This record gives sequence, structure tokens and C-alpha cells, in this order.
Amino acid sequence: MKIRMLDLSREYNVHRKEYISAVNEIFDKGAFILGEYVDNFEKMLAEYTGAKHAIGVANGTDAILLSLLSAGIKKGDEVITTPFTFIATAETIVQAGGIPVFADIDEKTFNISPLSIKNKISKKTKAILPVHLYGNPADMDEIMKIASEHNLLVIEDCAQSLGARYNNKMTGTIGKAGTISFFPTKNLGCAGDGGAIITNDDEFAKKAKMLRVHGAEKKYVHSFIGFNSRLDSLQAALLSVKLPDLDGKNERRKKIAEIYSREIKTDKIVKPEQNSDNSHIYHQYTILSSQRDELKDYLFAKGVDSTIYYPVPLHKQRAFESYASGLILENAEKAAEMVLSLPIYPELKDEEAEYIAEQINKFYA
Repeated sequence: MKIRMLDLSREYNVHRKEYISAVNEIFDKGAFILGEYVDNFEKMLAEYTGAKHAIGVANGTDAILLSLLSAGIKKGDEVITTPFTFIATAETIVQAGGIPVFADIDEKTFNISPLSIKNKISKKTKAILPVHLYGNPADMDEIMKIASEHNLLVIEDCAQSLGARYNNKMTGTIGKAGTISFFPTKNLGCAGDGGAIITNDDEFAKKAKMLRVHGAEKKYVHSFIGFNSRLDSLQAALLSVKLPDLDGKNERRKKIAEIYSREIKTDKIVKPEQNSDNSHIYHQYTILSSQRDELKDYLFAKGVDSTIYYPVPLHKQRAFESYASGLILENAEKAAEMVLSLPIYPELKDEEAEYIAEQINKFYA
């Protein structure tokens, strides 16, 4: 049996007719940049998330960068974030002129630790940028409490959490803004790069919309220097086809997670902690193993792909050497040595998930 980490062809084969129809419609109209298809998708996304505004941009990285700039982050401002995430979360802080300050993570959820955030606040701190890692919402009650006490902005990185709810609120709608990636591997992915910003703040939304089109409020009239970061109509049309199915797809991910959690019998690994409110949407199902590399090789030999998200925390990366030299964050460093993500996507078959669990049990037998 060969099981890929992600097989996007399975989804495509199920929805082939709808996708081709959407693409043909775009080509028939010759409408490729912004316009009605992006407008329609933005309305759908805003309605789905409960946000007042949704702004389509070129990718998830730009979503973070434009959000930081729309929030007023400038040179020398400190933004507290997690080191256990993809580089885009922190590199955009630097690109905006800010200083990334890395807080440690919670060892059970892998999300940023509110206690560590408190210990990192200084007079220069202007914002907190939590990541809802693997589709599991961060502790937003505590984070928002800290932000309120210190008059800080909160921008949520929701690249892996679209559809996850925290206390009945969609992730991304709790802070000033939420940033979304539609990279093909995400729970809602397009056929290339794409991203979005969601917010309830009118002025923030206005600034973000101008930033994505070279700082223009209207065509050829530019108020400030901006970017070329527009969501393509083709991607918006595909995302509009897929969005109505997102909750169902996320529920399927939860079912696969339940199979893993039930069928993996060994006590030699730590399985993901399921939230009591069932809000985890399992963008990844990530286990901890002291024999991670050996297990990964064993699974590969048995036909099973797996991935390490993430092998080197950001504060240990050369790119951030000038911001985090000598910094020790024990939980993030331990996680990087032990995490292993298993295949989990809606089209994965029950018997495939059961086979993976069986192989893990055999490895530890």
C-alpha cells in the first residue's frame, strides 16, 4: 500500500466538472484580475467567517504583511509571535519594519504560550501574532486579555485554521484581523497561490484594499506606496466552488483523527490533545515521538509518507540570527525534535488511516 502525505488528485477527480466549468466561465469572459469573481468570493468568505470584511490577496504571506502594515506596524515596533511556525509568520514582521520577538509554545497544543507572551512584553511591543497551528485554535481568551491589559494589537495567523472556532467565534475574527492562506495544501486550497484578510474594522479594511493595489484608492491615484497583491479571478472562482463544502471536509478530517486516536495503541507516542469543544480542524494530525526519525523511515518503508512540521524553530534559523541569537525556547526546541505529521485529508480512506495506525503499533511492538 502506498499512501501519500496529500493526494490532491483525489479531490480534483471528485469535483472535476465544477472546477472546469468555473475556469471556462472565466476564460469566456476574459476577466482575470479582481472584478466580480473576487468580489463574490470575498462576500462568501465574509459571510462564512462572520467578519465584516474579507479582502482577497495574492498569498497567505502577503495577507500577514498587509495586515501588519494596515495595523500601523512600523520600524522598531516589536511583535511577539511563535517560533514554531512557517517562516512567513515572522519574516513579514521584518518586512514591515518591525522586530520579531519569539515566545515559547505550550508543549501540549504547540501554540504560543500566553505566559511566555507576558514575559516578552516591553515598551516597544505593539502587537501579538499568534498562529492557530495545525488547525488547533490558540488560547485566545488569555491572549486577548494580555493584549487589552497592555494596549496591544492582535493579528491571527489562520493559514491552517480556516473553519476552526474558538468559543463559537471563527478564528481570525477575534483580534484586529485574521490572515488566511489558500495554498493548495490548506483545508481550503486553490490551484496555486492565494490568500485573504478578514476584519471587522472599516479603516483597516480600507487600508488593506489600497495596499493590495499599489496604494491606490481609485485607479491611477495613489495615496502611498503599496504592493501588487491581488487574488486572481481564476483562484476566486475555484475557491467559491469549494467553500460551501469546507465544514463537511473539516468534519471528515476530524473523523480520520478519531481513527488515528482510537487505533494507535502504543503509549510510546503522544497524540494530539482534542479540545473539549471539538474545535480542532486537523489541518495536520501531529504526534510526538522520541524516535521520530526512525519512525518516519519505518513508515516510508511501509509505503506511508509523513512530514515534519517544523524541523528547525525560527529562533534557531540563520535568517533570524540578529533577532534571537542565544535565545533558548525549550518547548519549541523539544517539539522540533519530536513532531511528526501523518497523512490527513478528506479523501483519505478509513482503511488507509487504519493501516497507518497499524504500522505505528508494529514499530513500537
